[in-house]
Amino acid sequence: MKQRVITGVIAGAAFVTLIILGNLPFTLVMIALATIGMWELLRMKRIHPLSIRGIAGMLFMWLLLIPENVIGVFDWVHLERLELFLLLIIVLLALTVITKNRFTFDEAGFVVLASVYVGFGFHYFMHARFLENGLAMIFFILIIVWSTDSGAYFAGRRFGKHKLWPEISPKKTIEGSMGGTLLALLIGSIYTVFFPVFSTWMTTVLFMIVVSLAGQLGDLVESAFKRHYAVKDSGHVLPGHGGILDRFDSLIFVMPIIYLLGFL
Repeated sequence: MKQRVITGVIAGAAFVTLIILGNLPFTLVMIALATIGMWELLRMKRIHPLSIRGIAGMLFMWLLLIPENVIGVFDWVHLERLELFLLLIIVLLALTVITKNRFTFDEAGFVVLASVYVGFGFHYFMHARFLENGLAMIFFILIIVWSTDSGAYFAGRRFGKHKLWPEISPKKTIEGSMGGTLLALLIGSIYTVFFPVFSTWMTTVLFMIVVSLAGQLGDLVESAFKRHYAVKDSGHVLPGHGGILDRFDSLIFVMPIIYLLGFL
């Protein structure tokens, strides 16, 4: 427990500092975290990250991850990001033939889905930070996600009786989920009094509900991965906390959702 607290304080302070600094240091660390997260997913699938399959997965993920201003460096290719991604999918499918199915269609599908999950998640986190009100937006999102986690934990311990999804995460309860969302609404509302992010209160409340619920779903998605691949933690990068995906599962699931809903 002591190790968990120490790691949490140090990593949390460093993470917040990087968000405030922004620019290149923030971008480089986000790319590094995404790379570690993809590495963890590949290891869950028992795909060696430095194999042809693993390197292909990394390339897919980086293509979706890197910001638009960096993608612009590759204008000489005369292809948009999506077109490059589709081209790599064709190459990946061809690889199943070239390797005589040593690299299977199932593994190709995993590589594509994993790269989308990690790549777009961290991409839109960086995208949000570099908006005009990016700093206030990022901290608003983090406060909602962290408040939801804390509220769900304490409400679940105190009031939890009805299991939320026992096949995926046996300890989570409906009461805990509701408590997490209520605490997120409370803390988030206090935050917006001092740092307003949206112009209307209705939009603010809707945003908080979406982020809280999507964050909980993201946590369940990561739990489903680990249960399917029979691992306790995604990795061991953070002593007492597991891997990068264990800490960022909610966040990288939330970011594409709020982008698609037009909040970013």
